[in-house]
Amino acid sequence: MANMTSSLSVGFNPGYVATTFQLRVGRREISIGRDCRTRYYRAHPIIECSPGVAPGHLQILLLRRWLIALSKAH
Repeated sequence: MANMTSSLSVGFNPGYVATTFQLRVGRREISIGRDCRTRYYRAHPIIECSPGVAPGHLQILLLRRWLIALSKAH
């Protein structure tokens, strides 16, 4: 079963994400939103993966604009 919520309180520090939506599937969360962070490096134009702010988190930057965060649900 999947839960969809529209909220700013997501598990990967939403301080730099303007608006997000969150999909929760079991013990995992997928948060998708616009990337508003200032990056001091040239990001890959299509897809870029990096570790998240906490262990077990993964951040995917899609088309330099959309930030997809995979994490454990709280």
